[in-house]
Amino acid sequence: MSSATIIKNGRIIDPKNNRDEVADLYIVDGKISEKPNQDILDTAEVIDATGLVVAPGLVDLHVHFRVPGQKHKETIRSGTSAAAAGGFTSVVCMPNTSPAVDSVGTVQLIKDVVDKEGLVNVFPTGTITVGRKGEALAPTGSLSRAGIVAISDGGKCVQNTGLMRRAVQYAHMFNIPVIDHCQDSTLAGDGVMNEGFVSTKLGLKGLAAAAEEIIVARDTVLSTHTGAHIHLQHISSKGSVDIIRRAKSRGVHVTAEVTPHHIGLNDSEIESFNTNFKMNPPLRTEEDRLALIQGLEDGTIDCIATGHAPHTDYEKDVEFDYAPFGVIGLETALAISLGQLYHSKRLSLSATLSLLTSKPAEIINLDKGSLAAGADADIAIIDPNETWTPQNKKFFSKSSNSPWIDRELKGKVKKTLVAGNLVFDENKILAE
Repeated sequence: MSSATIIKNGRIIDPKNNRDEVADLYIVDGKISEKPNQDILDTAEVIDATGLVVAPGLVDLHVHFRVPGQKHKETIRSGTSAAAAGGFTSVVCMPNTSPAVDSVGTVQLIKDVVDKEGLVNVFPTGTITVGRKGEALAPTGSLSRAGIVAISDGGKCVQNTGLMRRAVQYAHMFNIPVIDHCQDSTLAGDGVMNEGFVSTKLGLKGLAAAAEEIIVARDTVLSTHTGAHIHLQHISSKGSVDIIRRAKSRGVHVTAEVTPHHIGLNDSEIESFNTNFKMNPPLRTEEDRLALIQGLEDGTIDCIATGHAPHTDYEKDVEFDYAPFGVIGLETALAISLGQLYHSKRLSLSATLSLLTSKPAEIINLDKGSLAAGADADIAIIDPNETWTPQNKKFFSKSSNSPWIDRELKGKVKKTLVAGNLVFDENKILAE
């Protein structure tokens, strides 16, 4: 007997297929289905989505789950629980683990742990270089055959342009993108926040936007000459947006993401010296923030990714200079995106959701982010108008280093289904 679920009376928004209507959605054996026969309907479970939005499960191209080696910060179970609570059903995890994901054995270890503990789909990446040291290429072909979906040095940038050129050429051969953290280390130095008026006022070491922009320009040139797909992570500056816009006008195969915190906050937040606002790239000026939003509006920036980077309280509870970079974001990403784009009337609800569903899936060649018949029944049921306030120690993530604590947000995930199975329901994780 087939298992079936009916999600009734919801507003189905499927950006990939230009669908926006109030209707019933049918799930049979873990797949989206046309209306099944009456025998199946009679035994189907029913989820009432009246007044709610039924969307494809969200897709995040940039998370750090810290496995293997740093389970004190996050585990696959806690990270995928946070993802489910945020409406994310598919995530791409970065390879800056301990050890780094530069061998087939480490890829398999991650896949084994995901099979045992994961609540959502987790897609691993492999490193560009051995040990993320920027000196010798990792075995891209072997890693690709082992199941990685991209290569990246996860939080580090390959400084040797000749080596990077060979890396993108190899990745192009295996039809996988290169995901780059764009930063010239000689310009970034030991900066801890955006270089500008606020850093001067506070006496903190600045990290220049030029450090990002120079590598963004380099990567667009490499993509031009190799034809390789390079995906640019967490773009943060107006200058970077301008470079990407010009490259895309020439047909260069680059894509780019922004994070919710970079479109929702600026460097004035650092005046509190709260280390939950310390991330890399850093929060930049209001002019930069607005340029990022403009980039999303005109298609220069392709998608939103969280950059979810958990750290423990004791690591963050130090002087600003010494705290690690990074913030969590899976559980708040939808609300921030809705607030900055939909509720502010910059984009429609469908266009906003596309930045978190179909568009990131297309970048990484994932068969996700769709509610078409036959697609996996990965679904987020959302109330875009519900207000809520994130609280310290109330996250499903193992860490609480969020810049949104005690700030009222608008937009809440009510239920999350993965392959037709309800894994998150009204603030509760359901999977065993």
